[in-house]
Amino acid sequence: MYRYTELEVVHLEMTEACNASCPMCARNLNGGEVNPYLHNRELTIQDIERIFPVSFVEQLKRIYMCGNYGDPAVAKDTLEAFKYFRQHNANINLSMHTNGSMKKPDWWAELARTIGRKGYVIFGLDGLEDTNHLYRQGTVWPNIMRNVEAFISAGGRARWDFIVFAHNEHQVEQAEQLSKDMGFEKFQYKKSARFFSNTRAQTKDAHQAQNRKGTTTLLQAPTNPKYRNAVLDKLKEAAKNVDETKLTVDTIVNISRLSEIQGNQNFSTDAAKKKPVEHIWDEALIDCKVAKEKNVYVTAEGILQPCCWTAGQMYLWYYKPKGAQIWKFIDQVGLDSLNTKYYSVQQIVEGDFFQKTIPESWSKPSCAEGKSAMCAKICGTKFDAFNEQFKT
Repeated sequence: MYRYTELEVVHLEMTEACNASCPMCARNLNGGEVNPYLHNRELTIQDIERIFPVSFVEQLKRIYMCGNYGDPAVAKDTLEAFKYFRQHNANINLSMHTNGSMKKPDWWAELARTIGRKGYVIFGLDGLEDTNHLYRQGTVWPNIMRNVEAFISAGGRARWDFIVFAHNEHQVEQAEQLSKDMGFEKFQYKKSARFFSNTRAQTKDAHQAQNRKGTTTLLQAPTNPKYRNAVLDKLKEAAKNVDETKLTVDTIVNISRLSEIQGNQNFSTDAAKKKPVEHIWDEALIDCKVAKEKNVYVTAEGILQPCCWTAGQMYLWYYKPKGAQIWKFIDQVGLDSLNTKYYSVQQIVEGDFFQKTIPESWSKPSCAEGKSAMCAKICGTKFDAFNEQFKT
């Protein structure tokens, strides 16, 4: 895949904790209860110093904080981590994704001064004051505006990411104008790739959502084709033509679990066999994004994975424990062998998981025979719903 000395970028997840409960985030059960596999694990400044010795920080060109579950602004030592990185590499690009609704203005101003002009913060704001909270449940608009203003006023470079839904698509242009008025350097609307059921291999026009009080609603996909992810329709067509005989036991078990959690009493194994999900990806040619970027991912528990997508398969709430395909790969080497508490980044990257297990899976003839379905989905050359999100 790549060698340790070639690494240039780190995607860092500081924490599994978040103040929000977004319905399409794997941290929550559709926006309701917290994913039972998560335990608010978080990296401390001591962890950062251990995982990132000075020589490694000096080697890197970029570190960005995002992750699968948490918001880095929630973590106790995020600012200290950025200060450590900046202290030991004046030229490194530092960035962070956040909903912006936590901490006080002074913290955001200090973050701006620490990152400086070589880096930026992406604020995920999916609407305006009357709509942002419909997806970013639990966030408070006045707090966000206060923090953004403090960050920009202190010299911070701010960017605005806007996920488009039916309930906010009428506000895209207004939000873009507000971003210019406030001093954001970039506004990006995103065509969500999440209106697709991986367990049922079908495009969705709506997503069943709920909040922490148990109230349920439907998140609707945007109606304007300009804001819809075109790759999802291609996936829908591909799902009609897969070989139903290749359905794995894992797929049946996990669709059954999802139906059980969602209270679907009509689930049957025969129904599942008509929805062979991962085999959409069997013929995909894999061109690994992070291999080209020389990018590695660190989870909030200190596990090293090639990317957030492979790591994101570890704790999906609608799977049985260790039910996702990624665990077949992890179990070949043992989870501890990927843990930065026990091994250095160099030892892990030079080990079998990175050098053999994952890259060798790319040439397997099918997912049932060991091809990484997640690698084929995200980095397959035929369908690229991820990059399609950002096309305007």
